[in-house]
Amino acid sequence: MSDYDFDVLVIGAGPGGYVAAIRAAQLGLKTACAESRETLGGTCLNVGCIPSKAMLHASELYDEAASGKLAKLGIKTTVELDLDMMHGQRREAVKGLTGGIEFLFKKNKVEWLKGLASFTGKDTVDVAGKSYRAKNIVIASGSSVTPLPGVEIDEKVVMSSTGALELAKVPGHLVVIGGGVIGLELGSVWKRLGAQVTVVEFLDQLLPGMDGEIRKEAAKIFKKQGIVLKLSTKVTGVTVKGDKATVSVEPAAGGVAETLEADAVLVSIGRRPNTEGLALERAGLTVNKRGQIETGHDFGTGVRGIWAIGDVVPGPMLAHKAEDEGIAVAENIAGLTGIVNHDVIPGVVYTMPEIAGVGLTEEEAKARGEVKVGKFPMMANSRAKTNHEPDGFVKVVADARTDKVLGVHIIASLAGTMIAQAAQAMEFGATSEDIAYTCHAHPTHSEALKEAAMAVTGKPIHI
Repeated sequence: MSDYDFDVLVIGAGPGGYVAAIRAAQLGLKTACAESRETLGGTCLNVGCIPSKAMLHASELYDEAASGKLAKLGIKTTVELDLDMMHGQRREAVKGLTGGIEFLFKKNKVEWLKGLASFTGKDTVDVAGKSYRAKNIVIASGSSVTPLPGVEIDEKVVMSSTGALELAKVPGHLVVIGGGVIGLELGSVWKRLGAQVTVVEFLDQLLPGMDGEIRKEAAKIFKKQGIVLKLSTKVTGVTVKGDKATVSVEPAAGGVAETLEADAVLVSIGRRPNTEGLALERAGLTVNKRGQIETGHDFGTGVRGIWAIGDVVPGPMLAHKAEDEGIAVAENIAGLTGIVNHDVIPGVVYTMPEIAGVGLTEEEAKARGEVKVGKFPMMANSRAKTNHEPDGFVKVVADARTDKVLGVHIIASLAGTMIAQAAQAMEFGATSEDIAYTCHAHPTHSEALKEAAMAVTGKPIHI
């Protein structure tokens, strides 16, 4: 009989952790997953990706009716916001999906160890006062909100994304600190539901890390939607009095300071890995300057039998990246070959229109060599035009010598779905010509990607 309680013990049941646990169990390994939340699914399913998308979708439908967009289509409505019901459908979606993970654990015989896990040795962890020994331990503890120094989050007036999902009423003025994905998504929700929204971003453009042209176009679109952008601006303080907040800001390069009066403040300046509290030192592990655990290509750490995936390792903090790493690490533990191509990880901003990108930005590609770029505007796409969705464009960046696609960047109502084709094409090493000569159904938004690929060689049809 083995001296181990489990072949694999996964710490954390977010998208990386629960997927790793299920795949390990599917491969015949005795598997457990330690999770301290009352429900499975981690930040993503409980207070992140899933509930925010439920609110984004509902607020988009409300806006279409309340703003008169439906009336222009010949659909006349009388609109009333029932925020309690909107929150209710969000919670119902979360309940269904987290319950689904629990069902999958039972189906695949994954044991759920309820409680916080911390190392007591290289192959042992403590969970809720009980010790477990595992042949392999996978750290998938995720990430949490990065605090803004000097600003206290009370989840009532000054809040994280978790509190911003639970607002009991539409704030008169919401100030969002940080012009990244989460801030723009939640800012969009409350703007559509009637709030005045101001986004304060330290950098000179929104959406750090995305293609420069995409960032500029996104700013134009958000301004057109009525969101106030204060770029190149830093927050110097937030004071709360009663149910109001005063946000002090000044130009990042120095200059005249000003104050913003707010009913709610969302602090959204990024996330940090959840490595504190794991007692990594007891297992002989250390973290880098960003608090991340460094791994090899197979997701193994510097300690044999300990692996790490998801937000605790370097790379974009994205649920789908963690999921792919979860599958790969389980397969590696089982003696198979699990690989993740980190050069082809798409990223999506679920605003309206959506914003998506995969591969190198134009700036990154040019830094590596000569490139060709093709663009196609959504206003020239027949389906987007009939749907009254003219904003945005598709951009294809290709190597000037080989024509290999290096990156694709999209602003469109269905950008998050459209980017999958681009990612798959890049995974197979496609050229722009490959995409251009692939027949696309008409009329669809995806034809814009075909036309952008045709534009790489200067031969689009519809512009």
